[in-house]
Amino acid sequence: MILLPFYILTIESQSILDFLPEVSQPVNSRTFYGIMFDAGSTGTRIHIYKFIQKDPVELPVLDNEMYHAVKPGLSAYKDKPEEGGNTIRALLKVAKKTVPEHEWKQTPVVLKATAGLRLLPEEKANALLDEVREVFGESPFFVPNNSVSIMNGTNEGMPLCWYVTNISQILFYTRKTVGILDLGGGSTQITFLPKSKKTVFTAPASYIANINMFNNTLQLYTHSYLGKGLVAARLATLGALGADVFTSSCLPKKFREDWTFGGITYKVSGIPDGYAGYKLCYYEVMRVVKGIVHQPFEIKGSSIFYAFSYYFDRAVESGLIDGSRGGMVEVRDFKKRAKEVCNKMTKYRPISPFLCMDMTYITCLLKEGFGFKDNTVLQLAKKVNNVETSWALGATFDHFNNLNIH
Repeated sequence: MILLPFYILTIESQSILDFLPEVSQPVNSRTFYGIMFDAGSTGTRIHIYKFIQKDPVELPVLDNEMYHAVKPGLSAYKDKPEEGGNTIRALLKVAKKTVPEHEWKQTPVVLKATAGLRLLPEEKANALLDEVREVFGESPFFVPNNSVSIMNGTNEGMPLCWYVTNISQILFYTRKTVGILDLGGGSTQITFLPKSKKTVFTAPASYIANINMFNNTLQLYTHSYLGKGLVAARLATLGALGADVFTSSCLPKKFREDWTFGGITYKVSGIPDGYAGYKLCYYEVMRVVKGIVHQPFEIKGSSIFYAFSYYFDRAVESGLIDGSRGGMVEVRDFKKRAKEVCNKMTKYRPISPFLCMDMTYITCLLKEGFGFKDNTVLQLAKKVNNVETSWALGATFDHFNNLNIH
């Protein structure tokens, strides 16, 4: 079980329960819930968290999580917001089955959208958000103010996920924290605690976030790159050659298919009379990455980073790690496997015709983008402490703090 961070749980010696809708304070243990929707570019996920507080003066702990996801993401319904709202209704049915009925009225429900909606025209994004607000209003759960919103880049840069992943280290007052890498469909994020002041001084000001924890302020390096997620990068790579037709040497030569991203369908293909393979693919992908992603000063050091989402998924699909256990790899391992996949596209095509492009993009993003060395260690994980790895748990903690309801 996970302890909630102390600064979030106690404000002027008040319990987190003081910030929930007014309920009777039991003498014995108290169970309460939080519902967080992650509306991403490729899918919408619901996280239903169960917390237990044995005594009002003690810290609550996270008891367990119910996780469920649907595809496609809300942004795919940009022209049909009512249908997008129906996907939220379906997920709320999961919440109603998970949260006991007597807890519904005091269980907050929140939706935060990420890159998928940020990439849409403002009026279309707002129409989808308004539809979600209407669906939330129909639900039996507690709907706080500003419960439906689009996250800004700094929040999606995962300081929230970072402190949940590193909470055990922080509780013991050690600086041996790990960095966080996340690769979504529409955007990619990096967050870590700098060890060198030069990293802070040489980074763009907007890349440094001050996080207040345990009456101390931590300066995190954190940034979200909109349009540099795995699926968005496919679109950019397909257009990297400047041709009218979306072709790429990262795709099998005989590949022809309609491909949809952001609600728009594209005709894509391999290069029928040209060459395909890792070297040419890397050249195409490098034009999408190099010089666009900032390289932090100390990133070439020996720090360990946890890598989530598509980093994990593509490593599993390419056979780099076991999907049930995750695993620890080096950046060079992604490069080696990308070469194998790209030079044997026919073998890997049944898994995904985009696997060469995706693995090459991951390799290029890590090396040419962020500037990691070949021997940088990456811990690929789907869960940390049996909790889905995302910003959602940290955002739930933070939302309890901001409710301020008496």
